[in-house]
Amino acid sequence: MENVYAALLLHKLGKEVTENGIKSVVVAAGAQADEGKIKSLVASLKGVNIDQELASASLAVAAAPSAGAGHEAKKEEAPKKEEKAAAAAEGLSALFG
Repeated sequence: MENVYAALLLHKLGKEVTENGIKSVVVAAGAQADEGKIKSLVASLKGVNIDQELASASLAVAAAPSAGAGHEAKKEEAPKKEEKAAAAAEGLSALFG
């Protein structure tokens, strides 16, 4: 993943995305550079308009449902479980209390 970030950083800075450039960024960040993965990434980016791909990717993300909606539903379920656990505990205390 760090290789992709390095390629995006180079592109953002207006630099050519090359094997040496990606390797330099990854090593400067303190990570281990994997030559094979870097070569594969550079080869797959050859002829790709990165700006256009980023624009289409951001449209896909904007169209996806937000994670917050599902998270809200989970928050609503949590108190119900706690109430059931409290009711169960009260029942047990009646048996042993």
